[in-house]
Amino acid sequence: MKLFGHSSRKLSLTACMLIVALFMVACGSANTGGGPTTSAKPGQGCKKIGVLLPETATSARWDNNDRPELQKQIPLALSGATVDYNNAEGDASTQLNQAEADLTKGDCILVVAPVDSTAAAQIVAKAKAATPSVPVIAYDRLIQSKDLAYYVSFDGVAVGKVQGQYIADHYQKYISAGHSNMVMINGAQTDNNALLFKQGAASVIDPLVSAGSLTKVYDQFTPKWDNPTAQNEMDGALSANSNNIQVAYVANDGMANSVIAALKAQQLNGKVLVTGQDATVAGIQNILTGDQTMTVEKNFLLEAQGTAQVVAAISNNTSTSALTNGAMTATSDSGNIPSILEQPVSIDASNFQQVVTDGLMTKADICKGLPANAKNLPAGYCS
Repeated sequence: MKLFGHSSRKLSLTACMLIVALFMVACGSANTGGGPTTSAKPGQGCKKIGVLLPETATSARWDNNDRPELQKQIPLALSGATVDYNNAEGDASTQLNQAEADLTKGDCILVVAPVDSTAAAQIVAKAKAATPSVPVIAYDRLIQSKDLAYYVSFDGVAVGKVQGQYIADHYQKYISAGHSNMVMINGAQTDNNALLFKQGAASVIDPLVSAGSLTKVYDQFTPKWDNPTAQNEMDGALSANSNNIQVAYVANDGMANSVIAALKAQQLNGKVLVTGQDATVAGIQNILTGDQTMTVEKNFLLEAQGTAQVVAAISNNTSTSALTNGAMTATSDSGNIPSILEQPVSIDASNFQQVVTDGLMTKADICKGLPANAKNLPAGYCS
C-alpha cells in the first residue's frame, strides 16, 4: 500500500502539471489585443502602428502630405489598424523619446522618417530589444542600422540626377563669358537623403565643372535643412563673388525660397537658375513667377501606399517580394535592407499642372496669393 500511495502522488503531480501547461497555452492563444503574441514573428498580428516624422519647419510636406496619407493608407491596407502620430520638430533626442513612448504604449510596428539617420539607429535597437521585438520601417530617409526591417522612399540618387540634369540642360541660358558661377546649397549632412541627392547631382554637374563650362564657387551642407541658414549661405556666396552667380543648385523648395529672398535683395531673382525639390505650393508658385526654375515631384501617395502595404504584409505575415522587387539598400554598418524605391519626376513651368493631377495640391492652392501677372502662369489659369 505504501508503494501504491507514492505512485498515486506522482500521478497526481503529473496531472496537475499537465493541466497548468494546457491552461497557459489556452491563455496564450486567447491574445486578441493590438499586439502580436510572443510566439509570432516580429510585428505579426500587429494593429498598433507608430508613425514618427522629423519636422515641420523646413518643408511643408511632412505635416501637409505625409501625415494625412499615412494616417489614411495604413488602415486602408490593414483593417483595424490604428496610427499613433508624432513629429520630432527637428530634434533627434525628442524623436527617440517619442519612439520609446510608442513602445511603452504597445505600438508593435514603427514607421520612422529620422531627424538624424545615424542617431535613429538607437530607435531600431530599442525596438528590437522590446518584448516582443518591434520591426522598424524607415520612411523616406534611411536609418543607418542593419536591424532595420524595410526602407520605403524615392531613389535619392535619381532625385539628385533629375536636379543635375535640369541644370545641364538649361544652364547655358543663364551664363555668358566670365559669368558661369554656380553654388551648391545641400541639405543636412545628418540626413542620408541629402548625401544621395548630392551624389546624384554631382554625377551630372561635376563633368561640366571639370570641362570648365561651370565654375563651382560654393558647396556646403545646410544643418537641419534650415531655411534661414540657407539664405545666409546664399548671401555669403553672393557677397564673396560680387553677385556673380548664375546657377544655384538648392536641395529643396524650402531652402530655395530662402535663396530666392537673398536673390531678390540683389535684384537677381529670375536671372539665376534655381533648383528645388518636394513640389511644394511655394515651389510651384516660385516657378510660375519665374523666380525658381524647377522642382522635383516625389508623389507622397506612392510612399504612403508602399509603406502601408509593407505594414500590412508584416502584420499578416505575407511575402513582400512583389513590393520590393528585389531592391536592397546598404547601410553603413553592413546591412542590406529590403526596399521600395519610387522614381521622381522633374517639374517646371511646362508641366507644373502634374502636381494637381497627382493630388499633391489643388489648383486653388496654386492660385491663392499668386500674382495675376506671374510670367509663367498660363492665361486664364487662375481666373
